[in-house]
Amino acid sequence: MTISLRQAVLEDVPALERLIPESVRVLQHGDYTHEQMEGALGTVFGVDRQLIRDGTYFVIEEHSTIVACGGWSKRRTPFGSDHTPAKDDTELDPLREPAKIRAFFVHPSHARRGLGARLLDACEAASKARGFTRLELTATLTGERLYARYGFQAGERFEVPLPNGVGLPVVKMFKTLPESL
Repeated sequence: MTISLRQAVLEDVPALERLIPESVRVLQHGDYTHEQMEGALGTVFGVDRQLIRDGTYFVIEEHSTIVACGGWSKRRTPFGSDHTPAKDDTELDPLREPAKIRAFFVHPSHARRGLGARLLDACEAASKARGFTRLELTATLTGERLYARYGFQAGERFEVPLPNGVGLPVVKMFKTLPESL
């Protein structure tokens, strides 16, 4: 498999808008109901162009086709797309606050091939280079297993209210970066 990781650009948005729903509907069906997945698409699950503009969102390509994406943020928004009600683009203070790991999605045909781990490594290195020593994320039940394998500790469990009236169970997770990566 010939794959490459690069920073996302705004021209990638149409491909990301196709990848994200496919990833959610296939890979999360064991953890969420149809109503939860559909209610989360477009708000909780979707493209946040601010991450792309900040240069903190990555894509993995195979033969020029995007097969995975994920990033980190120097901003307060904990999760979600351009249309999340939780949007807060205020910058974080790396000396006092953790960077946010955000929006990891893998094409179902490329699941469990280490692409999430590769994205996570890139996010950890990039956030550390920007002065962050801690990471925080809001994990889906599906993603919780990946993040736990890579040293994230589970914290508060809660439900994100969705526009269709159902809630999406998620878990806040934390990690302190090692001094050397």
